[in-house]
Amino acid sequence: MSADDDRYRRGLRRLDQIEPGAGNTLRDKLGDVAPELERLVVEFAYGDVLDRPGLGLREREIATVAALTALGTAGPQLRVHIAGALNVGVSREEIVEIIIQMAVYAGFPAALNGIAAARLAFADVEEGRRQPPAGGTP
Repeated sequence: MSADDDRYRRGLRRLDQIEPGAGNTLRDKLGDVAPELERLVVEFAYGDVLDRPGLGLREREIATVAALTALGTAGPQLRVHIAGALNVGVSREEIVEIIIQMAVYAGFPAALNGIAAARLAFADVEEGRRQPPAGGTP
């Protein structure tokens, strides 16, 4: 097994802790057009960065939801990470508060877009399109 294969396996494992099946979804969306991008996302974002010690998945998803909200241009990714945050023990109320906090630093349009993404992610979970909250940090 090469070092890259190990990074990829660690990344898939971490990604599946945040949202079960997300590795397959990412592969389906990118694998036929940009398999190198799919591998970079899994290896770097999830295998290297999210697998680091120092913060738990709950804290990392809080930071990710805040950052994606502040960007204001990453609605689909924010929706996925809101569902992931629910899966690692962040409550709906906390997610809404994180997004409201971003209104101060990123502006009301970004926060309004964040709330729209949250509404969709909450509906996804309620309707079974995403995994329900696991009830705690793995």
